[in-house]
Amino acid sequence: MSLDRKIAESPPVRGVEDLVAWFREREHPPAAWKVGIEFEALAQVTGTTDPVAYGGPRGIEAVLRAYSRFGYEPFEENGRAIAAQKGGLTVSIEPGGQVELSGRPFVDVHAVAEELDRHLEIGRAIGPELGVEFLACGYRPWGTPGTAQWVPKERYGVMRPFLAARGRLAPDMMSMTGSAQASFDFGGERDAGEKLRVALGAQPAVVALFANSPVVRGAESGWQSYRTEVWNHTDPARCGVLPFAFDPGFEEETYRRYADWVLDVPMVFLRRDGRYLDTGGATFRRFLAEGLHGHRPTLADWEDQLSVVFPEVRMKGVIELRGADGVAPAMVKALAAFWKGILYSRESRDWAWDLVRRWSVAERIALRDAAGHDGLRARTPDGRTLAALAVDLVEAARLGLCRQGACGDRGEDERIWLAPLVERAAEARSPADEALAAFRAGGDHGLSAHLRIAG
Repeated sequence: MSLDRKIAESPPVRGVEDLVAWFREREHPPAAWKVGIEFEALAQVTGTTDPVAYGGPRGIEAVLRAYSRFGYEPFEENGRAIAAQKGGLTVSIEPGGQVELSGRPFVDVHAVAEELDRHLEIGRAIGPELGVEFLACGYRPWGTPGTAQWVPKERYGVMRPFLAARGRLAPDMMSMTGSAQASFDFGGERDAGEKLRVALGAQPAVVALFANSPVVRGAESGWQSYRTEVWNHTDPARCGVLPFAFDPGFEEETYRRYADWVLDVPMVFLRRDGRYLDTGGATFRRFLAEGLHGHRPTLADWEDQLSVVFPEVRMKGVIELRGADGVAPAMVKALAAFWKGILYSRESRDWAWDLVRRWSVAERIALRDAAGHDGLRARTPDGRTLAALAVDLVEAARLGLCRQGACGDRGEDERIWLAPLVERAAEARSPADEALAAFRAGGDHGLSAHLRIAG
């Protein structure tokens, strides 16, 4: 989610050291570490499989403006609502009208869960009034990017042709997909590097556990997570596994290595004076060296660049985990608890890394694809199923939560949120298996009812 607020004064970027310092300035001590989520739901016209238009009395803009009844303020671009905000909480829209909650960061998963529940309650109030229902899935089961209702947001108008020229499924990524994401703080360069690396290493198990996009264009796709295949054909320069994170010594120079990668990704746009300027595919490194359209780079430009790279795990002011499909609320809460247990406990982080550290980059890429295609039945390079790996990773998360003091005896036990993952890993059953069962038993209507979370 990016709202592209107007840029006021922003410090100039004089060299790579300024970019490294940008990450260093966002470090937090462990006592201040929090967890946040982002959750995208796909909107459709109630009782149909049709996407919801942006405009009109029952469109996506009307949904955003209806949040005003609950204390939110509309955020407008050119007089049109593209988000609703309340304090640090934002509800925004993705290119195909997906409605995204960008939650506030909290110390514990209980508070994250409560905020998600409040968001869904609003959706259940607004949806029936406007004839809109919301689905949790990784890819819209019906329609194509050509039939999607693209929203009139300037950023997306620039991104759409830029990415479409670089990946045949980039329009699908923008208009048809939905995800659940979790974000975490880091305390220093080594800490950030270890978190990013272990999260990338464990990502195939997460892809499989949260796979929830098996139906495409009204038919079974053969994929448990078709969203995984979509990302494979979006833009190889800005997506994927980040091979350099597995190089020896990466954690010693995490900020510079990540910055070096982002510097060599082509810029999608340059914002100046309320306009989006064509970059001609120039990299940020070239922008830094030569300027562009008579402009020199600022830290605000760097933040824009960080927002349009899409690796499996992304580093901005937080470490952002991006591999999970859109899933039911209980699974979104489980995602937050899973990563909190692993990333915020050194012992659990080390155990998780030991489970996945021996594979080559090529094996990691192949395993991620297998996870998307076969789900928890896919096999790791050492012959285990992803389900068996997931059992150990979930246990690492459970113990990690306890090590953080998150398994208290006064209703404070955050391990309760892991229950769906414990069950799924043991049974080798992803959400896609249940979605396929609903589709085979009840067709479009059965799948729609199964995926509905509000409306």
